[in-house]
Amino acid sequence: MRRSNYNTIQSRLFLLFLVSMTAILLIVSGLFYNRSTNEFRGKVTDLSQKNSSQTVALFDLLLKGYDSLSKSISNNVEVARLLGQKNAGPAVEFINERSIMNVIGAIYYSREDLMGIHVISNANNKVISYGDYANVIDPAYKDTEWFKQLKDSQGHMVWLGVFPHSIMDTSQRLPVFAFGRLIYDVNQYEPIGIVLFEARPQLILSAMDNLKLGLNSQVNIVSESGEVLAYSDVPGFPPDVDLKDLMAKGSGLYKVNNDWIIISSIPTAGWTIISQTPESDLNVELERMQRYMIIVLVALVCLSVVIAMWGARTISSPIKRVVREMKQVETGNFSRVLTIQSYYEIGQLGDSFNRMVSRIAELIEQVKIVSVSEKNAELQALQSQVNPHFLYNTLDMIYWLLDKKGNDNLAEVVLALSHMFRYSSHWEDEVTLGAELEQIRHYLTIIELRLHGRLTVEVDIDEQWRGVRVPKMTLQPIIENAVKHGLEPQGQDCKLKVFATREGDSLTITIADNGVGMSEERLIRLRRSLGQSDDGTAAESGSLETGQEESAEEAGGIGISNLQRRLKHMFGENYGLSVDSAPGEGTSVQIRVWLLPERSDNR
Repeated sequence: MRRSNYNTIQSRLFLLFLVSMTAILLIVSGLFYNRSTNEFRGKVTDLSQKNSSQTVALFDLLLKGYDSLSKSISNNVEVARLLGQKNAGPAVEFINERSIMNVIGAIYYSREDLMGIHVISNANNKVISYGDYANVIDPAYKDTEWFKQLKDSQGHMVWLGVFPHSIMDTSQRLPVFAFGRLIYDVNQYEPIGIVLFEARPQLILSAMDNLKLGLNSQVNIVSESGEVLAYSDVPGFPPDVDLKDLMAKGSGLYKVNNDWIIISSIPTAGWTIISQTPESDLNVELERMQRYMIIVLVALVCLSVVIAMWGARTISSPIKRVVREMKQVETGNFSRVLTIQSYYEIGQLGDSFNRMVSRIAELIEQVKIVSVSEKNAELQALQSQVNPHFLYNTLDMIYWLLDKKGNDNLAEVVLALSHMFRYSSHWEDEVTLGAELEQIRHYLTIIELRLHGRLTVEVDIDEQWRGVRVPKMTLQPIIENAVKHGLEPQGQDCKLKVFATREGDSLTITIADNGVGMSEERLIRLRRSLGQSDDGTAAESGSLETGQEESAEEAGGIGISNLQRRLKHMFGENYGLSVDSAPGEGTSVQIRVWLLPERSDNR
């Protein structure tokens, strides 16, 4: 079945490179956008604070000028004297009006922003006006709110605000900024009239424009009582805005719902200027930056795709070549030589591939040679099986002849010898301890007959240990050495004991004799041949060198060192033989084996 393209190393590398580079781009872009947004908000805050300070200063300067302008009339002694005259004739009133008009006319021409000055007398309710319009006085001005505010002002400056037209002259339809105050009799300190100024509102509106942050910003000037005195476009506030809460916040920049609001206080007039800007106006620049970043990010992602494809192909192409060459090797073509000019590691892979193919070719040739040799060995083994069978049959025939003649001892020796030949000719790597004890019984039958009853053998091994697996021919080499080197030289009262004890997960089989023992020098040579230190403990390396084999042959035979190798190979370095001996006290050999699980066979 064909594998999915997503399982190829090129696809995985492509996805890895693409995801890594895209993640880096997104993280960097996000951090940059976040920082740019914070900087933009900071700049807006700084700009609003500077504009607020400038606007407050401008209003303060403008209103102080207007206040001084109003005092030039309200504190004018001549005007106060003329307005304070009572019961004057028509001619005198006319002269007084002309005199007042001359005073306010001089003040009017001193300022270019003034549109009209109106002086209202309390004595006869006469209105004396000077301005650039027709002076058609509103007859109902006494009932207006602004007039009541001036009458109740107690001499303080009253900033009436911006109006769409003159509040005194009905013929004038241009917007005006109106303010005024009472005129007092200096001697009696009682109000004798009102002076009302109407100025062009452009200076006020221009100062309000400084607080606009966007095209849709709305600026309102609010009095202490919450009345809107001036506005930039539409008077008032949205229904969801609480004017009292805004005024209580004090000067500063605030976020209310989806609007940014700048609050500035003008102590001179007791005004609060509130600029309200929709957040969408401030986000125009951010949206432009977003669009620019998206375009750049898309371009960089496309570039990342190209780089990822190139990188994945550069790394995977040599590996694909190795795969193709391996498929050729699978077909049996071992003459392929791979040459790769790529990264160092991939070059090393190509060199290793070449060495592997060369080695496989050599091993195949060796396998062919070994196969031929094995066939020859099998043929020779089949041929050699004729000799043992002939020997078994001959021994059996001798046993039956001796049995008929009544020579029982010699017949038992021949039978034991036959069993020993059969046991040793069928070689297995491992057998049970019971099989080994049975083999020893046949061997001891021959030895006991040879020693003419001078040997006493005691075997004390519980039945539960007879199924333990041990290497074949484990006990015979040790017992043979005990008889040959320990018991036979002693002559009389020879004893040999075989017993087993358990220690945790291991079983120790001990073969002890009361023979002549061995000297300390000979014991040391034997222990060294077994890979042990001089005191009988395990040495750093359990392997037997050539010199150790020679010392083993001198000490007690090469069979013991061979047995030591097989025990360690089967059970590990913690298992094997250990020897204790002393001159005249006999020799004890311990065989430590692992309690492997028992098998069902009884070999």
